[in-house]
Amino acid sequence: MDLNVQKDLLLKRRADLTGDLAEIEHKLDDPMPKDWEDRASERQGDEVLEALGNADLEELRRIDAALGRIEDGSYGTCVKCGEAISEERLAAVPTAPLCRTCARDS
Repeated sequence: MDLNVQKDLLLKRRADLTGDLAEIEHKLDDPMPKDWEDRASERQGDEVLEALGNADLEELRRIDAALGRIEDGSYGTCVKCGEAISEERLAAVPTAPLCRTCARDS
């Protein structure tokens, strides 16, 4: 497995998420409408944006952890059992810290 390719994919996804989070933050900072019904609708939209933002933040944490494993040389090794994570799994889930067996047992 080419670590440079994996690192580039992770960095690109990280940049995309960072852009998405900035856009969400900007939308959440918009002033609330004065109309009560519009305000209620706006709050529902804000809740959805916050949930999306939280999911993006969690993915960013996983990406940063994977980038850290690339830097320290442990990428592709299960953090639980120490066995190699299959290339197929890493291709499907580049942030995977666990091999299939340990992920299934978790």
